[in-house]
Amino acid sequence: MKIAIVLLLSLFTLTVQAATIGERLAPWTLSDQHDKPYTLDNQTRVLLVARNMDGSKLVKAALQDQPKDYLESRHVVFLADIQRMPSLIGKLIAIPAMRDYNYRVVLDRDGKIAAQYPGAEDKVLWMQLDNGVVTAQKEYASADELRAALASLPR
Repeated sequence: MKIAIVLLLSLFTLTVQAATIGERLAPWTLSDQHDKPYTLDNQTRVLLVARNMDGSKLVKAALQDQPKDYLESRHVVFLADIQRMPSLIGKLIAIPAMRDYNYRVVLDRDGKIAAQYPGAEDKVLWMQLDNGVVTAQKEYASADELRAALASLPR
């Protein structure tokens, strides 16, 4: 019995390890706000992760008045963890409102992907990638700072 518990706990810790500098991110596929699948690939330079509504609002404020292809042209992907959002609110209010955004929001409906990446709940995690390998991580609590960081990315 004790052996089974130890094995189960060791498997659990393997699956919840956070991404670290130098680690290659495993590809994943999730749907965006338009129910179109998106697969993380080696072309992505920056992965932005918001774990709650505050983080998502920060990204929204940073992207205000930007053209439709702003994130895509910079190879940036925005992942929003919406697991804590009540499904009825998400289905009837929040996700339909996101369809009006001029950028893609990849939705982590069960939180399993976002949980793999470290970061504070109330900030936006910025993971710099090079061919799928994490080269740097930052956290942003200010829309102005995030906007400046995005503007500094090459197109």
